[in-house]
Amino acid sequence: MGQGRKWAGGAEGNVMEPVGTSHGDHDGADVSSWVSVCPRGLWMVQQKRERSGQQAASSTGDATSCLSSNCPGLGSLCRVRVKILTDDEKGPESDRTDEKLEDADAAKLSVTPFLRSQDSVLQVPVGDWLTLKLGEGLCDITEACLEGMRAGQKCEILLTPVGNGPETVHQPADENLPLRATVELQSITPGKESWEMSASEKLEWVKTHKERGGVRFRSGDVWGASDSYSRALKLLIPLCGCLETKRDELQIREEGETQQLPSPSKLKVIKAELHSNLSLCQLKLNQPERARASAAKATQLEPGTCKAWYRLGQACQILNELEEAKQAFKKLLQLQPDLPAAVKALKEITSKERERNAQLGHRLSKMFS
Repeated sequence: MGQGRKWAGGAEGNVMEPVGTSHGDHDGADVSSWVSVCPRGLWMVQQKRERSGQQAASSTGDATSCLSSNCPGLGSLCRVRVKILTDDEKGPESDRTDEKLEDADAAKLSVTPFLRSQDSVLQVPVGDWLTLKLGEGLCDITEACLEGMRAGQKCEILLTPVGNGPETVHQPADENLPLRATVELQSITPGKESWEMSASEKLEWVKTHKERGGVRFRSGDVWGASDSYSRALKLLIPLCGCLETKRDELQIREEGETQQLPSPSKLKVIKAELHSNLSLCQLKLNQPERARASAAKATQLEPGTCKAWYRLGQACQILNELEEAKQAFKKLLQLQPDLPAAVKALKEITSKERERNAQLGHRLSKMFS
C-alpha cells in the first residue's frame, strides 16, 4: 500500500504512486506529506503522528515499520473517527478515546455507507465513529493516513489545495484553509498487502475498482474515476506480468476450491480498457500529456480499440502534435470508416496545417525579401 499517494506518471501509464515524504521532528512525532485525491481535485496532506513506544525505539524513517501485521492492509475494516480542528484546538495529544471496542464487537464490524460528495474534501462524516474498508478509495485522504497507523493511534493532518496548474482546485468560500483535522484509529480487522494476495483476489479488486470508476465518471466525479482506474492498474500490472508467459487458462486452488483466471490475452484487454478510460479522465481534467501516454499504451495493448485511438488523436491535437493526431484519426477510420467525429477532426487538422504552413511561408518570404 505505501504511505500516501501522488498523481504521477509511470512506465506503465499514469497510476497512483506512493511518493510521499516522511521524517521525524524533535517532539517524538513522525511527520509525512503527500498529495491525495478528492472530488474537488488534488490536496496536499501533511500528517503529524505521535510515535508509539515501539516506533520510537526504531529508526523513524524505516519503511518496514509500517509493513507489520499491526497496520491495516487491503480489505481491512478500520474503525475510525475524523474531527475538524479549529484554530484554538490542540492536536491529537489532547484527544482521548471515549468509546471502547471489545474484540467480539470488532469482529462484527460492517462498513459504514456514505457517498462521495463534490462539496466535501474529507468525504467522511466528521465527528462520529465509522468503519471503512481500506483500499476502496471512498476517502483517499483518510485512507492514506490509516495505511501507516496502528490501532489506538491518532494523528493530526493539515490540508491545502495543490498548485496553480491544471490540477488546481478552487478554494471553497465556506471553509477556512488550510483545513486542520485529526484522524483516530480505534481498531483494525485483518487485511492483506497486495503482494500477499492471490491472483484471484487481486483480480476481484481490479474488477471492483474498474466498475467503481465507471460509476464515478458517470456521476461527474472525474477525479474519483481517475483514482479508481489507477488503483485497478496498480494491481493489474504485476498480475499481468506474472501470467503473461502462460498460454492456456490458468487453474488455481484456493481454500479447497478450484477457480479459473482469465488468460493473459484477456487480462491484456482489461488493462487496455483501463488505460483508455484513464485517458478519457485525463482529457476531462486538462492533462493532455498524460492522456496521450495512457491512450498510446491502450493502443499498443489492443490496436483494434477505437476509443483509445480517438482519445490519442484528441490528446495530440490539443498538444498541437498535428501529424501524430492525423495518424491516430486515420487509424480510427480504418477501424470504423466514415466515423463523423474522426472525419471532422481530420478536416480541422488539415485546415490548421494549411494555416500554419501559410504563416511559415509568410515569415520565410520576409526573411529573403
